[in-house]
Amino acid sequence: PQQKFERIELLPPYVFAEVNRFKAELRAKGKDIIDFGMGNPDSPTPAHIVKKLTETVQNPDTHRYSMSKGIPGLRKAISGYYKRRWDVDINPETEAVVTIGSKEGLVNMANAISSKDSTILVPDPCYPIHEFGYVLAGAKVHSLPKFTGVPFYNQVKEAIEGSKTKPLAVILNYPCNPTAETADLAFYEEMVALCKHYGVWILSDLAYCEIYFDEPTPSIMQVKGAKDIAVEFTTMSKTYSMPGWRVGFCVGNQKLIYALTRIKSYVDYGAFTPIQVASAYALNGPQDCVDGFRKLYKERRDVLIEGLNKAGWKVEAPKAGMFVWAKIPEKFRAMGSLEFSKKLMEEAEVAVAPGIGFGKYGDEYVRIALIENKQRTRQATRNIKKFLQG
Repeated sequence: PQQKFERIELLPPYVFAEVNRFKAELRAKGKDIIDFGMGNPDSPTPAHIVKKLTETVQNPDTHRYSMSKGIPGLRKAISGYYKRRWDVDINPETEAVVTIGSKEGLVNMANAISSKDSTILVPDPCYPIHEFGYVLAGAKVHSLPKFTGVPFYNQVKEAIEGSKTKPLAVILNYPCNPTAETADLAFYEEMVALCKHYGVWILSDLAYCEIYFDEPTPSIMQVKGAKDIAVEFTTMSKTYSMPGWRVGFCVGNQKLIYALTRIKSYVDYGAFTPIQVASAYALNGPQDCVDGFRKLYKERRDVLIEGLNKAGWKVEAPKAGMFVWAKIPEKFRAMGSLEFSKKLMEEAEVAVAPGIGFGKYGDEYVRIALIENKQRTRQATRNIKKFLQG
């Protein structure tokens, strides 16, 4: 058959696939590529969480279908986490749903709430699924150049007031992937007031909330009345170094939570029960492992930033998250982020993520993930220095 698949045709060529192909070629030639490309945590999951998983899996009752909205114990654990961390009350029955990683939750939320007439306001650059979850759901996406705080608030306000049909929702993501920008509680308060006034939903992605280096990250749920119009996605992936376990959550507005739960009841039976039991154990148990990961990322950030600046690549230290969003050095900027990334890989043996992969406004940047140890990071900055001065 010759017909095209329309939904698939809507997706641009996956930039990261091209980078990965090039990386594989260079490695096949014997090059030792130091890889900062994917935000894939390299630390093992803490032993007490793994132990709980292996204990639970011995019980054959846990091998049956699970619950698509998440087992009650895990929904209670996320409710307890919100209370401890932000003093926010979340009803585990009506205001929380467990997702198979936050990515699945974001996609199924898009499917749950969108129609072909829906418009979603999405920052650019953004984590690709924030945009393409809605593209795949058949909605229209209105991209807003990503500047945090007041400028971003103003863009959202202009987009709402200037559109013929009211946007359905706006996506927020702080600490941001890829830009590492952060937001304070005052920003969330203004966004809630604005979106409440115009009746626009807010979908907040808080995946990196526990990787902060100075002030703890706020949650939009701390804002009075946020639950009237907002939901928030969080995940176990980065906080507990559990990326492959695929466990996330969505909490907040009951109507949106119900819509997501309803869609999920048709498409999945939830994550494997032992994984959910171990996740509840992680949330309820000792949190020193979270402090340890935070310290690890901070050390890597400091080594990378110091090394890049010494190499002549002026980059600011992010306040949170596991990425450095670096503006391409001026003499290479015109070639764009994909070609620069390939050049960096070929000549400095360092892999990064091209900014164009996160949106058209990202093309003057690359994203560097803090996923290599300090020794390898130092080696990478030495290689970069040679490359830049060559």
